[in-house]
Amino acid sequence: MHTMTLPTRPLGTSGLTLTTVGFGAWAAGGGGWSFGWGPQDDSASIDAMRHAIAQGVNWIDTAAVYGLGHSEEVVGQFLRTLTARDRPYVFTKCGLEWDPQDRMKVSRRTLQPDSIRRECEASLRRLGGERIDLYQFHWPDEGGVPLEHS
Repeated sequence: MHTMTLPTRPLGTSGLTLTTVGFGAWAAGGGGWSFGWGPQDDSASIDAMRHAIAQGVNWIDTAAVYGLGHSEEVVGQFLRTLTARDRPYVFTKCGLEWDPQDRMKVSRRTLQPDSIRRECEASLRRLGGERIDLYQFHWPDEGGVPLEHS
């Protein structure tokens, strides 16, 4: 398969060189949660990721909250089909804790250090990897945690 060459830019001083377009995996989380895009077919989501990478995209963006973990699981399924050489950069986010008893309840915004550690470990498990290339705060903390503590 022919891979296109897409324009790239450095991400600040991180050492990462990213294509100017990436693959957003919000919809891959599916429906049944407060900000879901409706039902999705996991195989179609994986096919879409595969197509994006074949076109030269070198990063996938997801978040723990997308599908309440499901998007990261689908991205992880896709990543396991690739060799290390073909793996795109993987970006995910923390800071939104959901209520597993009420999937439609809006997530709580927290950047407590212990919460970030738990979320990161859970994201790594769902992604099935040992690293996250860019780990981002999804939203500001609503409880007053100073940014420097996070």
